Amino acid sequence: MVVELKTTPFRPEYAGQLNFYLSAIDAQVKAPDDQPTIGLLLCKEKNRLVAEYALRGVAKPMGVAEYQLFRHVPESLETKLPSIDLIEAELRPDLADDA
Repeated sequence: MVVELKTTPFRPEYAGQLNFYLSAIDAQVKAPDDQPTIGLLLCKEKNRLVAEYALRGVAKPMGVAEYQLFRHVPESLETKLPSIDLIEAELRPDLADDA
C-alpha cells in the first residue's frame, strides 16, 4: 500500500503522480504472488467530482480522501495508539541498543 499525504487540496495531477508511485512499487518491490498495490491519496480538501474524473480510466486501485488535523488525540483513541517511544523503537531498532 502506498499512502501519500498532501497538505493542499486535491489536484488532478496528484492522481498521475500516485499512479507513477504504484507502478514503481509494483515493478521494484512487489513479489510476483502479491496482490496489486493499493494507493491512498490523503488531501486537505477533496472535490468528489474532480477526484472521480481524475481517477477515471486508471487501472490501479486508488482512492482519494480528505483528512482533518486535531490538536489533541481524542480520549477514545489515546489508549489504542502506540507511544512515541514504541514507534521510534520500531522505526529505529538500532537506537534501542544505545539505551
